[in-house]
Order: sequence, then C-alpha cells, then structure tokens
Amino acid sequence: MTIMAPPETKVFGGVDTHQDLHAAAVVDKDGHVLSTKQFPTTRHGYLSLIAWMRGFGNLERVGVECTGSYGAGLARYFAKQGIPVFEVTHPDKGLRRAKGKDDETDAIAAALAVYSGNRVHIAKDRSGAVEAL
Repeated sequence: MTIMAPPETKVFGGVDTHQDLHAAAVVDKDGHVLSTKQFPTTRHGYLSLIAWMRGFGNLERVGVECTGSYGAGLARYFAKQGIPVFEVTHPDKGLRRAKGKDDETDAIAAALAVYSGNRVHIAKDRSGAVEAL
C-alpha cells in the first residue's frame, strides 16, 4: 500500500541493505508508514530509490543499515544529494519478535529509528586514509 503525502510534508527513509537488492521504507512526520519498495544495488537503482523517497515529501533524513559494507555506495549517493544519512545500529528486537524477520520490516524499523533518533548515529563518509587502505 502506498500513501502519498503533500510535498511540504516531512518524511523519513529507512533502508535494509543487501548485496543485490535494498529494501526501502518511508514514514511521515507522525511515524506512519507510507510505503515500502525494493531497489537494485546499481547506480540507477540508487537514483530511483532517492527519487521514490522524495516523491512522498521533503526527505529530512535517512537511516541505512550497514553503511560500511552493503550500504556504503547508497550512503554516498544520499550524501551527494545533501540528504543526512544515519547508520542504524542493531535491529529493533521487540519489532522483530512482534512482526518476524523480513526485509520490509527491517526497512520500516530503520525509517522509524531515524525518525525517532533511536539506535542511530551519523554515518561515516568512508573517505579517510583507513578506508583507502
């Protein structure tokens, strides 16, 4: 189900990252889930994901799992677009117990984490000397 919001509405994104497909979710300023969708881990997939999230309103910030591995490229794309990117730490165990484990649930959990400011920290840009090695 997809719920479209007015363009001035603040929205928050979440991404559960994987090798070939990323699962994404968007929540509104009240924490209501607007939609979920999967995107390929390609340049076109990243750009489509960002455009899709922005289609729901003013994208305030995004929570991405694994910004040091599977989510690194996507985190860079968000940063280039001027969208604040936050690393989502461990999954919400309570939500997992209640709803089970699947990519859509994890993407929603990431969006809710960045919306609430829980279980997140600013993602490293991965452009330092250590990462170059």
